[in-house]
Amino acid sequence: MIKSGVILLVLATSALALPTRFMDTLLQSIFETTLDLPKAEIGWTDPRLNGGRFLDFTTPKYGEPLNVIISNQSDPFILTDAGFRLYYKSIGFSEECLGLHYGHIHTADLGDGDEKKSEHILARQHYFPMWGTCWESIAGGNHFRAWKQNGSEIDTGAWFLAVSKEMDSTKNHMIIPDGYNIGRDLLVEAAASVSHWNGRWWQADVEWRRGLLEPGHKGINHAIAQDGRIAILTVNRL
Repeated sequence: MIKSGVILLVLATSALALPTRFMDTLLQSIFETTLDLPKAEIGWTDPRLNGGRFLDFTTPKYGEPLNVIISNQSDPFILTDAGFRLYYKSIGFSEECLGLHYGHIHTADLGDGDEKKSEHILARQHYFPMWGTCWESIAGGNHFRAWKQNGSEIDTGAWFLAVSKEMDSTKNHMIIPDGYNIGRDLLVEAAASVSHWNGRWWQADVEWRRGLLEPGHKGINHAIAQDGRIAILTVNRL
């Protein structure tokens, strides 16, 4: 069942008719955070409402930011597995080299009732038509892991992405300095432009959100700081 503690506390303080700013300050002090409190969203559900978080689990202790969300208000086609694969090809990504997986399997808890689940998709920058992701595996570049919020308790169908830019294979694909911000921004830039694949055309509206993810490097894999911004994309079919 969805965790009820936060919801009950909000309802209790609301019943006292306390000012909104006071309520937020009170709850933030109780939960020892400066982040925005979880609330109802349109097109996706805040994982924190049900025990999840905006970091994946690279190791039991550290994770990488879930820094892009594709809202379920997007073109329904790209909310399907097959449609999403065509869509990310349109913005410069493709499946891993020769279909082989390199690197660790990450897990994420999207608060949808499935708890920690393995990445659904890993896509890499597609440099050129033939074996383009093989070059990314050698030379480095942008890549993302994706999870769908479709659990037993919450099923929005939204995609949650952990995007980052990495070094070449000689550096064991370490994330470049500022690579979480850079990777996210490159993907968002491509999504906000008009893209197309196999006769389908898309363009994303972008909403930038702060207050969902703590900025800095605390708990972040490789101790690489990130700015705490998350891009919410609504991808429209043109």
